[in-house]
Amino acid sequence: MRLSRILTAAALTVALIAIPANTIAQDDSSAAKSDLKAAAADKSTDKAPAESTTQGTVDVGGKHIVYNAIAGTITVGSNDAQDGELGMDGKPQPGTQLANNEPKDAKDATPVAKMFYVAYFKKDAKAEDRPITFFYNGGPGSSTVWLHMGSLGPKHVVTDTDQHLPAAPYKLIDNAYSLLDTSDLVFIDMPGTGFGRLAGKDAEKAFWGVDEDANAFARFIVRFITKYNRWNSPKYLFGESYGTTRSAVLSDILENSKSIDLNGVILLSQVLNFTSFLDASSGNPGVDLPYAQALPTYAATAWYHKKLPQQPAALEPFLKDVEEYAMGPYTHALAQGTDITAEEKQSVAEKLHEYTGLTVSYLLRANLRVNGGEFEKTLQEDQDLTTGRLDTRFSGPNLNPLSESAEYDPQSSAISSAYVALFNDYVRKDLKYGEGQTYLPQAQFNGAQWDFKHNGDPLGVNVAPDLAEALKTNPRLRIMVNGGYYDLATPFFAAQYEEKHLPIPQSLAKNIEYDWYESGHMVYVREESLKQLHDRVSAFIKSTLADSK
Repeated sequence: MRLSRILTAAALTVALIAIPANTIAQDDSSAAKSDLKAAAADKSTDKAPAESTTQGTVDVGGKHIVYNAIAGTITVGSNDAQDGELGMDGKPQPGTQLANNEPKDAKDATPVAKMFYVAYFKKDAKAEDRPITFFYNGGPGSSTVWLHMGSLGPKHVVTDTDQHLPAAPYKLIDNAYSLLDTSDLVFIDMPGTGFGRLAGKDAEKAFWGVDEDANAFARFIVRFITKYNRWNSPKYLFGESYGTTRSAVLSDILENSKSIDLNGVILLSQVLNFTSFLDASSGNPGVDLPYAQALPTYAATAWYHKKLPQQPAALEPFLKDVEEYAMGPYTHALAQGTDITAEEKQSVAEKLHEYTGLTVSYLLRANLRVNGGEFEKTLQEDQDLTTGRLDTRFSGPNLNPLSESAEYDPQSSAISSAYVALFNDYVRKDLKYGEGQTYLPQAQFNGAQWDFKHNGDPLGVNVAPDLAEALKTNPRLRIMVNGGYYDLATPFFAAQYEEKHLPIPQSLAKNIEYDWYESGHMVYVREESLKQLHDRVSAFIKSTLADSK
């Protein structure tokens, strides 16, 4: 089954994306149709080389950059005490409790995670002068194939279209907008994905959860900067989608448990608060905020597909009007619940028609509340088309014309095959890694579930306090929020709302910047937006370095 790449709404419980694993990750999932169950049991990684080093070049902004590419794995323990007894080779150090208690049967061993990564280091650069940025996708349950092959790495999958790509052969090019002109880059696959594997007793429980996952990434980063002597390099996190959730928790762990001050946290397609998740809104009556937060994205999508009764000339001035209405009259109308008068309800439906292109009668039947799946199914229903979720510029044929909600994501279907195919080709031919192994674009949960408890709270994930604590305990930390106007998985206006409601002093609000793009969840699939992303992230890093002097 093709899954899009952020958090699936299929298993939403308690108004968040509690993703039971084999239908997980509409944010970062794979479209591979190979037999991944067999891959999950693949033992070839036990004999795989720890790393492979190759060289490459890329031209960015008139600069010719020579780099070393290192593909490999780093093994981390399931808790800090155990991790401290592992050597850099991932094996228990002699004489430690971990070594002394090692069982005869490997399946009963203390759980560990072998995490795959690809690092790109500019050749002959001094570590203390060279920033290093850690990238990861989300899901939860996704590898980082999407950011690696689409965003700021040295290679780029060509997808500058809103149409389904033709089948292979696909096109991989040197990335003229790689961030290697500004920073070294490390692309990390979460435990249980890529060429990494879990091992030991109850390993899934040890690594698949909000807190477990973030701590694994923290241990990986500590081991990585130790292995490559990067302790004194400026450090940045770059997470996409659930990766932004991870970044919030991870930044707090690094700052306050690992004594690692970060220079910046770069968030792309942000989701911090799952209690206001759009695709769960219908099953969460009384929480109307998601509808207001989604309205600007509905408007942008209707504008793009020319479904508005009166088409504005420019997008961004139009969105400013929609944002004001969303937080004003629309929020007020929804807050009244059943007390709203028939006259006001009619007036609001007519205004929503102007902003979304949905009919007044449909909006009235929906009680002024249309969730993401309903909008995606309904907007282009007259053409028998489903609108994309991760990127609403994309469209595809309806699977079931009688369904109330979208049943798939046309954007994910349109480009996923290219990403998976080209990475599998590139990693073996160019990076010389992975021969005889299976790359898992997404975790094989096979009945396991992601643990959404955070700090022991089972009710609803909101990691905004973690990001706020990192910011307050390191008031020089800078945060960059990026999002696409056409993203219905994590609407840009919701990200802005989350950041502006962080529990921080108003004086720290200046540490946060916002950058929006005429693209979707993966803003980099559009070439113009990729260039903007590069230029803005590069400027952000340079500005944080200037501030640190």
